Amino acid sequence: MIKPKSLIFILLIILSCDTGNLKTMMDLPLDLNEVSGIAADTVNDVIWMVNDSGNKPILYGLNSKGEIVKSIVIKAKNRDWEDLTMDTEGNVYIGDFGNNSNDRKNLSILKISSDSLKTNSKYITPERIRFTYPEQKKFPPKKSKRHFDCEAFFFFKDSLYLFTKSRSPKEKSKTNLYQLPSKKGKYKAKFLSSFDTCEDSECWVTSADINEKGNKMALLTENSVFMFSDLNTKDFFNSKVERYTFSYKSQKESVEFKNDSTLYIADEYLGVDGGNLYSFSVN
Repeated sequence: MIKPKSLIFILLIILSCDTGNLKTMMDLPLDLNEVSGIAADTVNDVIWMVNDSGNKPILYGLNSKGEIVKSIVIKAKNRDWEDLTMDTEGNVYIGDFGNNSNDRKNLSILKISSDSLKTNSKYITPERIRFTYPEQKKFPPKKSKRHFDCEAFFFFKDSLYLFTKSRSPKEKSKTNLYQLPSKKGKYKAKFLSSFDTCEDSECWVTSADINEKGNKMALLTENSVFMFSDLNTKDFFNSKVERYTFSYKSQKESVEFKNDSTLYIADEYLGVDGGNLYSFSVN
């Protein structure tokens, strides 16, 4: 006979496995319990992943079974790695631009060359793309002007596009779009435009991606994904947009286009919930 307490525990496990409209593709290893970025690499046949701040500066390569088959130490501190993207030549970019307190003066993007990823080297020295937000004058600024945190970016046509995460209490839904060159150097990020998601912190933009054709863009939040289609590449936000809400609540941190109608989404492991890579269907 099953004891009441045991029955409750079993029910909790069953309920925790119900991921709603997200289809679980793989259970991520505990080494990636704070996954913050994913990028599918068809040349090396892996999905690259990283953890965010407080974790080792390691770029992990996983196979289709969720097994770590590559583990590369990046010779740079993981101050706050928040997203991954790849360019058309197979170079990987790590966004070291997490900035919760809006007080960082060392924002950068680490560029890992495609040639170095093809080797069996366990250590790689990246190129560094350093940048500042020209609108920021104080570190940190007043709370009402804290728009300089970032967790999302992607590569498109020789540039990197960053989507900020507002820490302003009265403008939690605001994300600003900036543009940077994708080569080594020190730059002032170019402000392009802004977009409002919703009215609470669950709508902070935590990851972004653009499809291979360049006509669809995805902005991920904890509870939904915003899909921009018929993309206006001169003004991304001036495009058709549709919001897809998730029925499964978790700390979603990463998004990647698998194809035009399917997204990969990864979330952090929070003891019972999360810690998976999912697929999600979109129009």
